Amino acid sequence: LDSLLQEIRDDRQRESPNQIEMSKYCTVQPQTKGSSEVTIMPNIKVFSGNSHPDLAKKICARLGINHANVVAQKFANGETNVEIRESVRGEDVYIVQSGCGEVNDNLMELLIMINACKIASAERVTAVIPVYPYSRQDKKDKSRAPISAKLVANMLSVAGADHIITMDLHASQIQGFFDIPVDNLYAEPAVVKWIKENIPEWKTAIVVSPDAGGAKRVTSIADRLNIDFALIHKERKIANEVASMVLVGDAKGKVAILIDDMADTCGTIVQAAQKLVEDGATKIYAILTHGIFSGEAIARINNSSFEAVVVTNTIPQDKNMMDCSKIQVIDVSMMFAEAVRRTHNGESVSYLFENVPY
Repeated sequence: LDSLLQEIRDDRQRESPNQIEMSKYCTVQPQTKGSSEVTIMPNIKVFSGNSHPDLAKKICARLGINHANVVAQKFANGETNVEIRESVRGEDVYIVQSGCGEVNDNLMELLIMINACKIASAERVTAVIPVYPYSRQDKKDKSRAPISAKLVANMLSVAGADHIITMDLHASQIQGFFDIPVDNLYAEPAVVKWIKENIPEWKTAIVVSPDAGGAKRVTSIADRLNIDFALIHKERKIANEVASMVLVGDAKGKVAILIDDMADTCGTIVQAAQKLVEDGATKIYAILTHGIFSGEAIARINNSSFEAVVVTNTIPQDKNMMDCSKIQVIDVSMMFAEAVRRTHNGESVSYLFENVPY
């Protein structure tokens, strides 16, 4: 018996160094059913460009890792210079860069960062692009029109990207422009959660699409909330200017919730709000995934009849929130962080299509 006990003690001592070594890389997350899941996060680097460093910091904080060290700046003649200031050899690299602000400069910065990591022997380079640049130029809708979204896809692939993570593409078919994996996350679960928590009358509300192209998105949200939906048919004479609108549906005496994937100059959603007021809507909310808000957008929102204009933080909104009290923000950093974690660990990301991670 004594010799058996001694053998057990020796086995435990031999195992303990490995257990201590593994503890550096493991975190234990208790599950609801009493079990525990070990999440391993070695060999991962998360870099950020200059477009949205705050989102990258939130993603790193959620993952419990340090933000990787990179400096991106411009030479005197305007050329972009990138310095990766730590080793990425054999690492799983994620580069967070949103297609907002100075879009062309930020896109070039992303391409250079991808290439710099790739030729520095990174195992895999994933571009986390919350807002895909040039996503509205996704088809040849008139003679000699470019398909710039396809061109951007080619540039990302040639630069060396192995994987793309984005959110609410303007047209989901853009995924087909790539020959590498693309995970198109949806803001829909976070939007549904916000509606239930912030609109008291949501059970009798109506969800409205400001154009026919967003009908699928709106019907999906309406089905999840089990409420009615409507859409607005619009006619345009020239780009960014809406000529006329017709509401297909009944908004009289109801709270109207306008849903769209992005708002740029906000001419469409402001005119849609006016049309809903004319048709008898009591309150109007706008929920948009990407709040670009260029030109006179903020002034139009301030002068509109919206109760609130809700956007996600795929684009920095600090200045816009200071200029307009109606703008509210849904944080989606946890969705990107969870997508990064699941991708790194080789897990499925389909859970994020229907649920908000906590």
